[in-house]
Amino acid sequence: MRIVGGELSGRRLRAPRGSSTRPTADRVREAIFNILGAPGLGARALDLYAGSGALGLEALSRGCTHAVLVERAEAALRVLRANIAALGLAARARVVAGDVVRATLGLARAGERFTWIFLDPPYAAGVMERALDAVGKVCAPDATVVAEHDTRHLPAPAVGPLRERDRRRYGDTCISFYGLEAA
Repeated sequence: MRIVGGELSGRRLRAPRGSSTRPTADRVREAIFNILGAPGLGARALDLYAGSGALGLEALSRGCTHAVLVERAEAALRVLRANIAALGLAARARVVAGDVVRATLGLARAGERFTWIFLDPPYAAGVMERALDAVGKVCAPDATVVAEHDTRHLPAPAVGPLRERDRRRYGDTCISFYGLEAA
């Protein structure tokens, strides 16, 4: 696994051992960021169910100014912190250990908003809609929410203030792109 674009392109990332974490494949990550394009000035990223941090760290490599990465598994947290240190991103990345929905609601209460938000929950856990609902509270006005899922667990096309704008398929992996409902 590696950073696929931006200032840190080609740098290697560690992944947690075992089957409890499923890193986003390099080719899928590359496709996501090609679709997103360049982040706007001052863009901030939120990586939920961060695992190794590949999506949030890729966002930093491609120009986001800051990223918050949320993970609760101890093994993944150790690898995530090691990846941040190895890439020299400690000043631009903050790790939040804990439940994704609780952490997201805490970020909302603190007034934090994000331009790019990535969700990659365990596919069969049934948590996508709950997480998307919480995410709607931390979206910057121009936010894009990127939800990774498989073909058997499609999230709803509308959750809270979020509306699906696009869906792409890469083998058994699907990526749904959401944005705030137009006023």
